[in-house]
Amino acid sequence: METTRVFTWQNWELLCSAKAVEAGRFAPGLTISKQVLPSRPREIAVPRGQHTSTDTAIDAAYTSGVEWIRNYG
Repeated sequence: METTRVFTWQNWELLCSAKAVEAGRFAPGLTISKQVLPSRPREIAVPRGQHTSTDTAIDAAYTSGVEWIRNYG
């Protein structure tokens, strides 16, 4: 089962997700796209870590997304 949340930060949209990978562990996922044309979604690698809930995995994805935007966006 996958849980997804969409966040907006400045003029970027962050699609953060958490997917169950093993018993009690979740892997974060992150797709970023700029909210201006042309918008090209980018899938950003997020360190897997030891996330025991969907909320902590989504928080990790969000934090990685904001960091990526600050460094490369």
